Amino acid sequence: MNAPRVVSLAPSATATVTALGAAETLVGVTHHCDLPADAGAAHEADAPVAVGGWLNPDLDRVADLAPDIVLTSDGLQSELAADCRDRGFDVAHREPSTLDEAISAFAARGADVGRPDAGERLAADARARLDAVADAVADRPRPTVYCEEWSDPPMAAGNWVPDAVRAAGGRYPFVDPGERSREVDLASVERADPDHVIVHVCGHGDRIDPATVEGRDWAVDAPVHVIDDSLLNQPSPALIDGVERLAGLFYPDIESYS
Repeated sequence: MNAPRVVSLAPSATATVTALGAAETLVGVTHHCDLPADAGAAHEADAPVAVGGWLNPDLDRVADLAPDIVLTSDGLQSELAADCRDRGFDVAHREPSTLDEAISAFAARGADVGRPDAGERLAADARARLDAVADAVADRPRPTVYCEEWSDPPMAAGNWVPDAVRAAGGRYPFVDPGERSREVDLASVERADPDHVIVHVCGHGDRIDPATVEGRDWAVDAPVHVIDDSLLNQPSPALIDGVERLAGLFYPDIESYS
């Protein structure tokens, strides 16, 4: 059976397909998608084609690629997924909102690209890693954590981030798991008295100066940690790396999770 021709319009889907060992199925991606240097075809001419942004791809260009399946993700791509279906594309839209749903989506993506066994293995590995973190942080004091997904205005991260913080051993009183990120006033952050401030501004990687948060006029006496936004902002396998990174920040004495 020939490998499917896959166009991924979501960075999280691209990252998941790559983690499945199926990067060679990708014939099109957005310019927001990251691919490892050794992913895809051996010849540059056969490498995935950039089809535009993740919210405004060129669907004519997608059509030219004759995809067997188009991958979309997140509520922000719901209309795009509908537009793709109207074009006659076979669309696999995954919209996880919690950590558990994100992990289940790893298995679903495996099925989407013809690698169901790889998807099940990826999901099982993610759950095993989370279990190892849970064992490592069990019975320790749980620090209060504030995660900022956007800084102008400040927005507390939602969706799977509350789950990620709790999986790493922390408390997250700002947004309930599965709810969208929301704007917060600095006074509410002060009242929560966080022990850690995690800054992962969407689309900025780790290129944020912590001084921009540390220097705010607020009564928060907590270390500010800037981490790559891909570790928390996408429901991809990097999210498990993010949980491990958070656990390491909360409990620096933890050396491994095996």
